[in-house]
Amino acid sequence: MEFTLSDEHRMIRDSVREFCEEEIAPIAQEIEDEHRFPREIFDQLAGLDMMGVPVAEEYGGLGGDQLMYALVTEELGRVSGSVGLSFAAHVSLAAKPIELFGTAEQKERWLRPLAEGEYVGGWALTEPESGSDASDMNTRAVRDGDEYVLDGTKQFITNASEAGSVLVKAVTDPDAGYDGISTFIVDPREDDGFEVTTVWDKMGLNASPTCEIQLDDVRVPEDRLLGEEGDGWNQTKKTLDGGRISIAALSVGLAQGAYEAAKEYSTEREQFGQPISEFDAVRDKVVEMERKTERARLLTHKAAWEYDQGEPVTKASALAKLDASEASREVAEEAVQTLGGYGYTTDFAPQRFYRDAKLMEIGEGTSEIQHLVIGRELGL
Repeated sequence: MEFTLSDEHRMIRDSVREFCEEEIAPIAQEIEDEHRFPREIFDQLAGLDMMGVPVAEEYGGLGGDQLMYALVTEELGRVSGSVGLSFAAHVSLAAKPIELFGTAEQKERWLRPLAEGEYVGGWALTEPESGSDASDMNTRAVRDGDEYVLDGTKQFITNASEAGSVLVKAVTDPDAGYDGISTFIVDPREDDGFEVTTVWDKMGLNASPTCEIQLDDVRVPEDRLLGEEGDGWNQTKKTLDGGRISIAALSVGLAQGAYEAAKEYSTEREQFGQPISEFDAVRDKVVEMERKTERARLLTHKAAWEYDQGEPVTKASALAKLDASEASREVAEEAVQTLGGYGYTTDFAPQRFYRDAKLMEIGEGTSEIQHLVIGRELGL
């Protein structure tokens, strides 16, 4: 749905693309090799007013829509999956829920610094034993006077080691099932008992920290409860509707980056006296890569547009996330194959896109869970 983009959408997309080419692309492999979170990049994104793209200007954001946010996420993913992932988690999971469900005081205190890029944020849902059944939660929040006391372990939490705030899901009523889950704003820098116990070494995306955190008698005042007690699961479902669109956009960016690398190589690399792009086997690969990338982009833009219209997007976001994540992995794999031996080396980007793309089929709901969600939406 490229034709639906406004001049403002195009301007933001093009300015972010230029920034990515000049500032991120030259260090993309370096930060992966060093397993280094590039704080300077996020400071520069803050300077461009990009850290709160879909957040209202009233609270320090850009005031853009979901489609604009998807475009920015795609451009980041096109050069660095790690930067794109930390950005998406910061916006969709850490900031947007505060805007959607927070009080005016919470938005001023906790949303503004996220939207202005003072620091990145995190969102803590998954636990070591829960996996795809995210509602199977052992983390507890017990009321004690005008405070809550949080105890538990959260796993695979993006940005936790760098975060200035983390939204933590915890059980406030063990007998209420889904209706017993609540959301709390935790300050990793100030709240005693919050500890990052592991920063995982991963198959890819190593410049985006993925952490295990321990909550040991973490006391937070009652004004850190987001919404009401028991609202946590409904908040989670609404958050994931938007979050899956951002992962779809990140997947499109990864696919686009891999496709461009393969196309450029195929037109420059010669074998048997001609560019390899002139051989049917290679040309057909590149054409398929373009087809899969464009299809995923259209599904993603459609989901973002429907989100902006206020329409229900559970099916659309799951469909976009499912298709785009699989497309990113398939396109990246073919890019490696197109480059042959060079594609397997860190001197060229396809190997990084390939490793990064696999997480897209796992995070924010596996492909299997997306099939389940879509099936339910279809009444199956």
